[in-house]
Amino acid sequence: MAVKKPTAQADILPIDIRRAVIVLASDSPLVVHAWSAKAQQEILDKQMKKPRQAKEAKDPDALYEECFYRTPDGRYGFPAIAFKAAAVDACSHVSDLTKVAARGAFHIDGEIVPLEDYTGPVRRQDMVRIAMGTADVRIRPEFPTWKATLHLRYNAGVLSLEQIANLFNVAGFSIGIGEHRPQRDGQWGMFHVVEARAAAE
Repeated sequence: MAVKKPTAQADILPIDIRRAVIVLASDSPLVVHAWSAKAQQEILDKQMKKPRQAKEAKDPDALYEECFYRTPDGRYGFPAIAFKAAAVDACSHVSDLTKVAARGAFHIDGEIVPLEDYTGPVRRQDMVRIAMGTADVRIRPEFPTWKATLHLRYNAGVLSLEQIANLFNVAGFSIGIGEHRPQRDGQWGMFHVVEARAAAE
């Protein structure tokens, strides 16, 4: 069966890339838990069928320090992709916008977004349930209050800045970021937009 090729008159509009800044402020604490280098190595060893090593005694101080996300200059932060994922997943709570369209409509600069105007961090110790109903103790940092500034590039032909800001507001209420967020039946990591403005190209 022949594939129909698009004609020269196909309705493909020129891409309209713009820059913007969106500032988020917390509505509930942010609890962070980065994958430690040791945990990543253990997963890799398991996938490579290497013999299991005897488990070492837990070091609470080391576990706490390994939970942080940091910028290249050492500041506390959180992954940019997590903020984007929250906004994309928020499409489940709005009409007439698919996750596919949202995913391609904007991008957040950088890998780690610095946390600003935060309080803490506070060291938490929580009981959690893991595989097969086994209990474990998790030691994680909590930022009771925080802000984050997102630097975006977006396609104005797909979404306006106002629509993106509204999407982040939905994300902050319905999805959240970090541990025990609303998306995971929790109430941590909630936020709202305090400013959305155009930025220089």
